[in-house]
Amino acid sequence: MNSPIHSMPAAGPTTEPGLETLHAAISEWFAASARDLPWRSAERTPWGVFVSEIMLQQTPVVRVLPVWEEWLARWPTPSHLAGEPAGEAVRHWGRLGYPRRALRLHAAASAMVDRHEGAVPSDYDTLLTLPGVGSYTAAAVAAFAFGARETVVDTNIRRVHARLLGGKALPAATLTAAEMRRASLLLPDDDALSVRWNAGVMELGALVCTARSPRCAACPVLGSCAWVAAGRPEPDYIPKGQAWAGTDRQVRGAILAVLREAEGCVGPELLLRAPVDLAHPPENLSITALDSLHRLRAPAEQLERSLAGLLVDGLAEETGEGIRLPQ
Repeated sequence: MNSPIHSMPAAGPTTEPGLETLHAAISEWFAASARDLPWRSAERTPWGVFVSEIMLQQTPVVRVLPVWEEWLARWPTPSHLAGEPAGEAVRHWGRLGYPRRALRLHAAASAMVDRHEGAVPSDYDTLLTLPGVGSYTAAAVAAFAFGARETVVDTNIRRVHARLLGGKALPAATLTAAEMRRASLLLPDDDALSVRWNAGVMELGALVCTARSPRCAACPVLGSCAWVAAGRPEPDYIPKGQAWAGTDRQVRGAILAVLREAEGCVGPELLLRAPVDLAHPPENLSITALDSLHRLRAPAEQLERSLAGLLVDGLAEETGEGIRLPQ
């Protein structure tokens, strides 16, 4: 562990030979091994990158791809989305999960139209002013859509840094200031190389340096990995997966599925376990979605709580005729 990459000072330029080697190795690996994703193509638009970054939060690429393609075909610019009711964004979000992201995307598109002439802002600070945009998304869009030199740190990047330089199996349970400083020091000075570095480390974490079964033999920087050199020690903690079955999230998702597929309003009594005649279902409803909701056998208080939560979050609205997606 005598390489300068393992004795990185607290501050200083990113021009040490060890770092140059890392930059080159991961950049070359990325050029040869990266997935062919539409938001990386030469024809990508800043809006396409922006949509992808919101959709990819806590959601794998395989689930995002078809929804992203449908969204970009339907709404190729922020103006197209902003011109639709917010409920249409929720409707076409499908089953990506965390549907409040759809509302935030709609609100961000509206802000782009109102304040930025219908364009995605190009700089980090302005991106941060958009609804639902935090430090990661602002940095990622500035880097991947506009080629800016920004420190991008997601879960995959954190894990690669923790193993490669920290000798840890996993990063800390929550992002720390020390991790951000390390990521900033690792960033190449050249703008174009910094973008490739961010994308390359992220892709390395997604494809090779995975959380549960890392494919170390395929790693382009295996010889420099502090975790491998330390004998691949076990994690300091066991990550807890998020429960789904039986939770309010599951019930909210099932209620939202009924609203997405309905034409017009849905009577609240149908969402709260009222008996449904499957032989003569309401004409404006998907009986499949409604049956799926009722098959959960959620307690009445959970159904009421979940519906109330959707109303409070703006994912649904109540009218004199019933419950519907927001207009």
